[in-house]
Amino acid sequence: MTRPASAPSTQDRGTPTAPPPPPPWRHYLWLIALAIFVLLFFFVPATSSQTPVALSYSKFLSDVAAHKVKTITLDSNGVATGNLLNGKGYTTAIPTQAGQAFIDELRAEGVEITAETTATSFGSVVLSWLILLSPFLILGYLWWRLSKGAAGRLQGALGVGRSKAKVFDEERPKTTFADVAGYEGAKLEIREVVDFLRRPERYARAGAMAPRGVLMIGPPGTGKTLLARAVAGEASVPFFSVTGSSFVEMFVGVGAARVRDLFAEARKRTPAIIFVDEIDAIGQRRGGAMVVANDEREQTLNQLLAEMDGFDPATGIVVLAATNRPEVLDPALLRPGRFDRQVVIPLPTLPERLAILQVHARGKQLAPDVDLAVVARGTPGFSGADLANLVNEAAIVAVRADREVLSATDFDEARDRIILGRREGSNVLIPDEQHAVAVHEAGHALVAAYCDKADPIAKVTILPAGQSLGATEQLPLVERHLYGEDYLYDTLAVCLGGRASELVVLGQGSTGALNDLAKATELATKMVREFGLSSVLGPVGYPSGGSVYLGEGGSAISSRPFAEQTQAVIDAEVARMLREAEQRSIAILKEHRDALDQLVALLVANETIGGSEVYALAGRPEPASGGGVTMAPDRARTTAEPTHAASGDVAGGG
Repeated sequence: MTRPASAPSTQDRGTPTAPPPPPPWRHYLWLIALAIFVLLFFFVPATSSQTPVALSYSKFLSDVAAHKVKTITLDSNGVATGNLLNGKGYTTAIPTQAGQAFIDELRAEGVEITAETTATSFGSVVLSWLILLSPFLILGYLWWRLSKGAAGRLQGALGVGRSKAKVFDEERPKTTFADVAGYEGAKLEIREVVDFLRRPERYARAGAMAPRGVLMIGPPGTGKTLLARAVAGEASVPFFSVTGSSFVEMFVGVGAARVRDLFAEARKRTPAIIFVDEIDAIGQRRGGAMVVANDEREQTLNQLLAEMDGFDPATGIVVLAATNRPEVLDPALLRPGRFDRQVVIPLPTLPERLAILQVHARGKQLAPDVDLAVVARGTPGFSGADLANLVNEAAIVAVRADREVLSATDFDEARDRIILGRREGSNVLIPDEQHAVAVHEAGHALVAAYCDKADPIAKVTILPAGQSLGATEQLPLVERHLYGEDYLYDTLAVCLGGRASELVVLGQGSTGALNDLAKATELATKMVREFGLSSVLGPVGYPSGGSVYLGEGGSAISSRPFAEQTQAVIDAEVARMLREAEQRSIAILKEHRDALDQLVALLVANETIGGSEVYALAGRPEPASGGGVTMAPDRARTTAEPTHAASGDVAGGG
């Protein structure tokens, strides 16, 4: 059976960080205020005067006679205050009977006399206390601002109406368009948008208007987010980056508020670019007329539609978005005036894969036997992320061998690791199982060698890896995306070649054909139901639907658009095609039984052989033109997926 060449896609997901807590030193402000209060208390005149000494009238007279009194201030209420010669203050009460004789005595003793009729004013007292309390008022306000500022940041982190977009203005990513290998057409379209924001007068002279939005669509791992990072690195305008999931909250209205806040911030910095990654999180198709929907996602989408091209559309702002699910987006979002351009970023072609490998091989030491063109040819269907993973896995293999230089064997082992899985040293086959696997894989290889339209054989192995006990790798010499009927029938024969070999050599089938049968049945079903290749059913097509880039959608039976009688015809035609393919494979192997036995013995002895050895045993020339007529270059896997980077045939139970 054939396993697709795929690897997990890499996606960047930002995680909002919690705001910093208020500074702990703010609590010391109260101690500072108290210290300042104490200092002011002793320096403000209304509160810091020394406590006067209370003297009796007789003691006061004796001090006057002894020349100890320096000054005296007489109050109209009979209270006298002043200073002694030693600097201390005093207070005493002067009886009303003292009269003029008391004044004359003070003059005779040289005491400075002052008369006062008013006390300290109320305003001066209030002013003094305001000065004393000012440290508490000022530092207390500062403490409140510090606490409120932290609370405000915490409230923003909880997502109440604030956008979570990252703004790249002064500090930008280091990625440029030079780091994006291939995709010259896609880069040209995106560069035009950036150039329009830089030099709008150039386009205005021709009457051109800037596109409101550019939507990048394509399979996972093809570099959509990388292109956006290149735009952020090269654009001389503010760049806002946000993910579609950051608008979605459990509270209705929060997503719409965040969209408004995002565009409001962008308007302040126009011209600007807004990048929304995974826009399908908020841009999915809305419910029909019979469906009443007012949930959070639809309100967010409605707000986005209004901001891009509503009653008061945003000007000077270009929205750049990426998705691998364009079929679920709302038509109102895709119309001109919102997303004017849809840039398809497909799986890379052979020259593009070579350029991508050269980018990821920078800084790595490659042995002389490494030919990146050969590696690129051996990885059809690989995305940019898959190729980056391939180079990294090859480096890991070299490190395991305590080497710093990457060899061609490292790349081969890394490719098998990605396609088939990790080889388990403990997963050793017993002799009978090893012979059965060799019979199975030899059947695949010989049938492919004798089918003119089948993809050429690159390698046959019976070494277990992952869930596969053996593998027959077929690598097309040329890439294609349009397949002829003869190619599809040859593919069915190759798929069932392993089971046919078991029937010819062992006299019985085994569980090793489990995945082979599943793949062949799927392909035959598509040939009958979708491609119109059945003479009984005729030229009709019932597509199963599903995502364009993410595999099949829901169950085809639940939405079957044909009658039960048509389903019976489809089942009969599929069974007929599979039986004919099996009989064809059996006939080929019986006719070349000697070559089959020799190939089985060679596999048991060597465990892994190259495609040239298979063609030598079969007595056929090794293909040099792609195994048939090339109808069109391949850009991505078709829905039938009749060819992959390698066909890993599971020779054990599924």
